[in-house]
Amino acid sequence: MSKGWESKSVEEQQAAAAQAERTAAPANAAGEAERKRKRQELELQRERILSERTSSPHRRSALSAALIDIEEKLAQLGWTIHL
Repeated sequence: MSKGWESKSVEEQQAAAAQAERTAAPANAAGEAERKRKRQELELQRERILSERTSSPHRRSALSAALIDIEEKLAQLGWTIHL
């Protein structure tokens, strides 16, 4: 009789583990989608900064600082420069 009780407990544990995997997958997909969106946003900002032309040294230094900041954030997201 105790063997039947133990197998039922194992079945319940397996069912709970399977349910946890099913609920974790959409959360991971949402997190990955958010990372991808953030990376695309930063890449667009980087391209805009690179395309700006200015003769003002103050503006150039501000753009340079912004570019460094964006590239650091991209590096944190696993981005590398594509040449």
